[in-house]
Amino acid sequence: MKITDFVDKDHMELELKAKNKDQVLNELVDLAVATGRVKDREEILRAVIERENLCSTGFENGVAIPHPRQGHPDVVENLVAVFGRSGDGLDFEALDGEPVYIFFLLCAPTDSEHLKALAKLSRFLKRKAFRERLMAAQTPDDVWQILEEEEE
Repeated sequence: MKITDFVDKDHMELELKAKNKDQVLNELVDLAVATGRVKDREEILRAVIERENLCSTGFENGVAIPHPRQGHPDVVENLVAVFGRSGDGLDFEALDGEPVYIFFLLCAPTDSEHLKALAKLSRFLKRKAFRERLMAAQTPDDVWQILEEEEE
């Protein structure tokens, strides 16, 4: 599985408008719905919020990967992740207590795809140089190129 197989190139937001956690979740879910791979906005939003209520998906180093706890075959047609970035960072209740700048919302139809994609994203995002490149990207095409280069 390659990250470019499931990150949607045409639905990235490099300047999220959100100022808080609820707003960013809504904004990211809207991007996912716009891909055409998520059939029910309210159901996927409910699932993402339910997951956040268990434990924040804001990790360390300014990164969050919001996602439902499991696959949702009735709502998600194909594995999809959308990218969002907040230049100022925002409080996402991250594990390290720091602001979050980089977001990937992940939605999958099956548990297996969900876990594989989550592991792949997590591995990439642990690399400081990768995060720095994502923060420096000027356009969605730049982000896409960074993703492709990381796969090599």
